[in-house]
This record gives sequence, C-alpha cells and structure tokens, in this order.
Amino acid sequence: MTRSPNAPRPLAAGNWKMNGLFPAGAEVESLVGRVKTDTPACDILICPPATLIRPFAGAWGQRGIAFGGQDCHFAEKGAHTGDISAEMIKDAGGDYVIVGHSERRTFYGEGDEMVSHKAAAAHRAGIIAIVCVGETLEERDAGKAIDIVSQQVDFSLPTLSTGANTVVAYEPVWAIGTGRTPSNEDIATMHAAIRSRLTARFGAGEGGQFRILYGGSVKPANAKEILGLPDVDGALVGGASLLARDFDAILDAYRG
Repeated sequence: MTRSPNAPRPLAAGNWKMNGLFPAGAEVESLVGRVKTDTPACDILICPPATLIRPFAGAWGQRGIAFGGQDCHFAEKGAHTGDISAEMIKDAGGDYVIVGHSERRTFYGEGDEMVSHKAAAAHRAGIIAIVCVGETLEERDAGKAIDIVSQQVDFSLPTLSTGANTVVAYEPVWAIGTGRTPSNEDIATMHAAIRSRLTARFGAGEGGQFRILYGGSVKPANAKEILGLPDVDGALVGGASLLARDFDAILDAYRG
C-alpha cells in the first residue's frame, strides 16, 4: 500500500460492542503474538466492554495495542446511574473512546450536540475521541448523504478538535452488520467530502492530519481494497475484530 508521506498514521480500531467476557482476553493475547511476529504499519486499538478495559490494558497495553471505551458521558462525575465518564476510561487505562456511533444515535437518540459534548469530555480527560458520522439508507437514496455527513462533521466535532485528539469514523448506517458495502467510489467520494469539511473548519494543515476511518462491514475479504482508497486512514471494525485471526487478516492491508 502506497501512502503520501504527509498522510496521518493509519488506525485499525476494533469495536467489540456488547460482546466479550474475561476469557476473551485469549483473543487479545493471540493478536498480540501475531502483531509481534509481523507488525503492521498502523496503530491498533481494541474497544472492549468497559468491564474489560482495565484488565486488558494492564496485561497488553504496552505490547503494541491500545484500548478504549465504546461511549462516555459528557460529565466528569455525578448522579448518572449506569454511565461511565471519559475520566473513568482514562483511569482504567483507555486511550480512546468512541462517541456518536450509529447505534447510539439511532437507539438512544443522540444528536450532533450530544456527540460534540462527549467528544469534548474525551479531550478534557486527555483521551482521543473517535467521532462517528454516517447516513441512513433513506438519506442516501434521497441524495442527501454528503450533506448529512458534512453537517455531522460540522456539529459533532468540538471547536478545539485537532488531528491529535480526534479521529473521524465514517460508517454508512445501512452497511453496518448487513454485509452490504458501498462501492469503492462511494467510499472515496464520502471520505473526500469529509476531508474537505475538516480542512474548511480547521485549515488545510490541521484538517489533513485528522484520521478518517471507514466503518461498514470491514472484513478480511475487502479490507485491502478499501484501506487502499484515498483519504481512508484506517478502519472501525465490528464483528471481525472479535477473533484474532480475522482482525489480524485485516491488518494485513498494512503489511508489506
């Protein structure tokens, strides 16, 4: 894979969602071994359930893999039963947190303003926010995909976002978990539009340093092709990140 020398270092992020008990650490151990043997030219992140961040980060956080949370509350602390703060993720050994995932936006009614508050909380805590954006099938069929995603980029990223503290993940909502994937042209066009919005907001220099991940049924069979597209700086991987052999096969896109 040929990348511009000015391109940000790619990130391969695994979102385990509500999957995994403590014994799932065996998959992390296996992945660590595979990465140590043949290290890919990218950063590697696993976002397990919150209950597993501390044991995983404690065991493998210094061995080539970072860990993070799947969501956070915007407050540092308080009467928010069942929630977890960005500071708690940091305290547990997390370096990242996903905010605005389509499942949070769809099932919990989280809009751009809430996502921006959560991303700002991540910045406050000193961890990196992965801000998810993406359109529904209805929005795409109506010809509004780029407008919708551009609006989300404008309003979901806090003013103080930088390429160092924020990652953008484009996830076409209609492709997640369905096995359907947009065409390479669709992906490249959307990533170019996101890059354009980032440079418009933050300037050409800083805007070019944000990593833009693709997240929509990324798997070993399509990873190399998708991750080789312009302005695709990595992947947000769902189900294929649960097994070391599958996630490692995706990492092959950044080897050799």
